Amino acid sequence: MTDTPLERYEITPDPARLDLVRIHHWLSTDAYWALGRSREKQDLAIEGSLNFGAYETTSGEQVGYARVVTDHATFAWLCDVYVAPSARGRGLGTRLAAAVRDHLAPTGIRRLMLATEDAHGVYEKVGFKPLGDPEKWMHLGLDRPDAVQQLPS
Repeated sequence: MTDTPLERYEITPDPARLDLVRIHHWLSTDAYWALGRSREKQDLAIEGSLNFGAYETTSGEQVGYARVVTDHATFAWLCDVYVAPSARGRGLGTRLAAAVRDHLAPTGIRRLMLATEDAHGVYEKVGFKPLGDPEKWMHLGLDRPDAVQQLPS
């Protein structure tokens, strides 16, 4: 009996297994949302987050990554989800999202958010839906020079 494609991968939140060099290379050179991100910035992001790695079971090579910014109590933001080109098309991105969902579910977190430009179908498979009330949500892009304005006195 042959294994299914997904049985070839193990997903774990074990930080000791993360290949930091590989993750930085993937995101800074091939992920539209993180192009040019410095290694120092990526390491800080990893250090302050819950991280998941996907690994080939035979070689142990890391082939996927997902990062979660969370307080472990009420809110979580799924970001930096990446699957190596050699492992794409096998459902691994969906499996990474499901692993995050399943890991966080027992914590009682009420909302797990994400933003994607082109992978809505991947996340819909594990229950993500478009915001029902987007008018309630706001953001502040601190990467713009005019983002921080002084309040009138």
